[in-house]
Amino acid sequence: MLPLEGITVVALEHAVAAPLATRHLADLGARVIKVERPASGDFARQYDRSVHGEASYFVWLNRGKESIELDLKDEPDRALLLSIIDQADVLVQNLLPGAVARLGLDAATLRARCPGLIHCSISGYGSDGPYAAKKAYDLLVQCESGLLSVTGTPDQPAKVGISVVDIATGMYAYSGILAALYDRERTGRGATLEVAMLDAIGEWMMQPTYLSAYGGQPFVRTGARHASIAPYGPQRVKDGSVFLGIQNDREWGILCRKVLRRPDMVDDPRYARNSERVVHQADITTVIETALAECSVDEVIGQLEEVGIACARLRTPEEFFSHPQLEARERWRQVATPSGPVRALLPPVQVHGQEAPMRAVPSLGQHSEALRKEFAVGGDRNGAARRVPAGTANRNLENE
Repeated sequence: MLPLEGITVVALEHAVAAPLATRHLADLGARVIKVERPASGDFARQYDRSVHGEASYFVWLNRGKESIELDLKDEPDRALLLSIIDQADVLVQNLLPGAVARLGLDAATLRARCPGLIHCSISGYGSDGPYAAKKAYDLLVQCESGLLSVTGTPDQPAKVGISVVDIATGMYAYSGILAALYDRERTGRGATLEVAMLDAIGEWMMQPTYLSAYGGQPFVRTGARHASIAPYGPQRVKDGSVFLGIQNDREWGILCRKVLRRPDMVDDPRYARNSERVVHQADITTVIETALAECSVDEVIGQLEEVGIACARLRTPEEFFSHPQLEARERWRQVATPSGPVRALLPPVQVHGQEAPMRAVPSLGQHSEALRKEFAVGGDRNGAARRVPAGTANRNLENE
């Protein structure tokens, strides 16, 4: 039995952040009912056609869910949605600012109806303040949070190559929901959760923010090199680049003596401590690349690993897809999609004796007919009008 078996999640979601949170809940065994617009569905379905004709974002984020098409402005469809919510444990939504309130699906309204419900809202900038009604997408919040200003080269900022703000937000929503489910087991009470994209990536931005705000000088972009640790980043060799990461002065000494054959640099006051190495990073890079100029990537990786220096080779996404470590650990599974099977990576957390179900990615409205029948307004549904959280059968939730 998976940890969240018996938990039902209603997902009023699109794009990345909320679908990531609910997909992780599905991987733990929750039943996730994804509500989509009739005819068009989650607009992430249209982002690209790269996975057997399906969108790469959608395939990644929506396995294991049931899809129902509902028009939330249509009274019968909204009544059906409320019937589903009556039987649910969690509702996750990332609709446009103000949309759920206009539809009567906000936390105050739904938790008055279902006190045990965990209602999680994801927004760009939070539910109040001058930015509350502002539309937000990943790149735009990268800009507002300062992330874009610390990524790139000294001459040109660059966006992070993945949807990092959405991912951070989805993971905080996921962890918040798990905490709320745990709390409900003890208290019988549901919860109202809010996760703002600016807050989520703001947490991840605190180190460069502290460095700049208290350091008294602007953050300097350093491309693929670390801004405050050296040497930490790419070094050119004969047939490519090797990334190495020196974490302390002891490792610096090992690199100089055993790889660079430059023991004179170990105690040189320009390089002996990390702060000085950062200042003189260009000089250090020249020394390293000169010493390794005639060595291949494989040879340099071998030397560094032999002496215990952390290192990596630069791989493309295609090369990651066949990474030898993932292959050796059998981390790939096949997942069905509407257009054919794909390889999917198992969730990062491994629980001994359990494995994520890795169920299929749904087509638009694939489960509409079955769900409409199961949750038909006025239907018996085994006589249960509203779901009572596990362990709370003797509580009067309306009075808590």
